[in-house]
Amino acid sequence: MSDTRTENYAEALLGLARAEGAEAVVADELYRVAREIDGNVELRTTLADLSLPADRRTKVVTDVLGGNVSPSTLAALSAVVAAGRADELGAIANQLAERTAGDAGLALATVRTAFALSDDQQQRLVQALEAAAGRPISPRFIVDPEVVGGVHAEIGDQVIDGSVRSRLAQLRELF
Repeated sequence: MSDTRTENYAEALLGLARAEGAEAVVADELYRVAREIDGNVELRTTLADLSLPADRRTKVVTDVLGGNVSPSTLAALSAVVAAGRADELGAIANQLAERTAGDAGLALATVRTAFALSDDQQQRLVQALEAAAGRPISPRFIVDPEVVGGVHAEIGDQVIDGSVRSRLAQLRELF
C-alpha cells in the first residue's frame, strides 16, 4: 500500500476514534490486534481473501474479537477488512499509533522483551526509556522470544538494544 493510502486510512480511523473520544484505546487495541492477526496465518489469509464477501470477512472479525476489543476498535477493524485492506492492517495500525502518540506530544516506542512484563516493570522501563530518550513516550510492548532476555526498544529513529541476543551477536563477532 502506498504511504499516502496508509496515511489516509489512519487519518480516517483517527477521525472516527476522535469522534468517540477513543483515540488512545483504538490506536492501542488496533496495534495489538494487527500483531495478533499477523501472527495467525489462517486468520490473516481469511480476512485478506477478497473472494469472500465483505460481510463474511467482517463477521469473522466480530466472531473472533467481538468481546475482546472496544466497539470503536471493532468498527475500525471491520471498516479496514470490509474495504479489502486486511493485508495492510499492520501498516495502518502503525501509522495510527504514530499519529495518536504525536498528537499527544509523545514519541511512539516499540519495546520488545522475551516475556511479558508486570505493570510495575513496564512503568520502571518506561521511566528509564523516557530518561534515555529525553522525552515522554507512548510504549507498545511486544513479547518476542527472539530477544532471549533483556529489552530492545525503538523510539523513532533511536534504537536502545539491551537484548541478550544482541550481546551474543557481539560476542560472536569477537571470537
